[in-house]
Amino acid sequence: MSKIKLKKAEEIIDEIIDQYAYSGDSNRPWIIGFSGGKDSTVLLTLVWTALKRFKKQAPMPFQLKRPVHVVCNDTMVENPIISNYVDDVLSKIDHEAREQGLPIFVQKTTPKLEESFWINVLGKGYPVPNNTFRWCTDRLKIKPTSNFLLEQIDKMGEAIVLLGTRYEESATRERSMKKHEVEGSRLSKHGTTPNTYVYAPIKSLMLEEVWYIINAVPSPWGFDNSILFQIYADASADDYECPTVVTNKKHSSCGQSRFGCWTCTVVKQDKSMSALIENGQEWMAPLLKFRNNLVDNRNIGENRMPKRRNGAPAVDDDGRNFGPYTPKYRADTLKELLKTQKEVQKDRPHITLINNQELIAIQVIWNRDMIFEYSVSEIYKEVYGKNISTNNIKSLDDTERRILKETCEDDANYYHLIDNLISLQESKTLMLSKYGLHNDVERRIEEFVNKSL
Repeated sequence: MSKIKLKKAEEIIDEIIDQYAYSGDSNRPWIIGFSGGKDSTVLLTLVWTALKRFKKQAPMPFQLKRPVHVVCNDTMVENPIISNYVDDVLSKIDHEAREQGLPIFVQKTTPKLEESFWINVLGKGYPVPNNTFRWCTDRLKIKPTSNFLLEQIDKMGEAIVLLGTRYEESATRERSMKKHEVEGSRLSKHGTTPNTYVYAPIKSLMLEEVWYIINAVPSPWGFDNSILFQIYADASADDYECPTVVTNKKHSSCGQSRFGCWTCTVVKQDKSMSALIENGQEWMAPLLKFRNNLVDNRNIGENRMPKRRNGAPAVDDDGRNFGPYTPKYRADTLKELLKTQKEVQKDRPHITLINNQELIAIQVIWNRDMIFEYSVSEIYKEVYGKNISTNNIKSLDDTERRILKETCEDDANYYHLIDNLISLQESKTLMLSKYGLHNDVERRIEEFVNKSL
């Protein structure tokens, strides 16, 4: 393989070879956190190049024994532009690693169903995240990847996580990185996970050098890096003066935008999504509008309940509610989300903002919370004009409902009670567990009796 015309990049490749093959226990797996962004792309490019050179040059006793796991976490609410790009890249990485005989394995992680963004917001009524209540990072990002990491530690005893973090990103990032560094060692202790070490090979690279590698070095897994370059260029806000990295006329400018969840409400404005829309991705406008509405409606007292989910009071000194979202707000927001999804699918039919599994789980949570006045399936049908695809649902058919209504014609309340109890039972069937069904039924009957007195 030809040398990279950047001295620092060549030094990093030599260091990676030494760390991979000759430093410490060579059986400890390497785990690369891969987001598909510029830094993780450069990190994997240099690791891949190092492995290919080592494979070609190494003496027989030294082989590519250490597995390298490329782990990409999908929060299920990623910016669709970068999400689609990453899916294509991961597929290419997986294929080319096998073709080139490299011990590189792709792993995609996702949050558990009960911890997904929409389950928490629309099911449980969690207010969307902000700087003081940033519940999303742990549930959507940290836990899924940590679970995979712990699996590797259970198998091998220890693991090394490779990160594409750089000193130049921010003063805070530099302080955090240096805090955990060990003098004389390339590895630092992982901040939270035992038996885990962190290795940051590209920590000293400057932004211009990152873009040089992306623009000047062909992707070792055969992908077109100009696609990533263009995504960043299109997502660069007008008020950001992007550093210039010229390798040919097409590379006269670049971007440094950060990509994340399209629903992110921690930042005041989503500048990258706004810039993408302004640069030709008009189909994303409904996403930005919906996201902005989540921000605007977050702290409105009428949208929040007076008690937390655990029953504790949630009213401030001004008498304003700050508990979970009300059932009405959850239902209204679900309806707007489905409308947004339908609008986006006119131009991008493959994009799904909320999947059917999440929709079913939301109905399960509503039923458990004794919310029977709103129905996910009815909301879905109102928006799409058809029934939601739920292979597992077994509900009353029209004849059964007619017979039940006739039987309860003297008191319609009994019909609604029985219908509610059937919904609870169906919910448990959908979740493949009837744990808690007895208590749920008792609570519903008690609620009915108390209202009747």
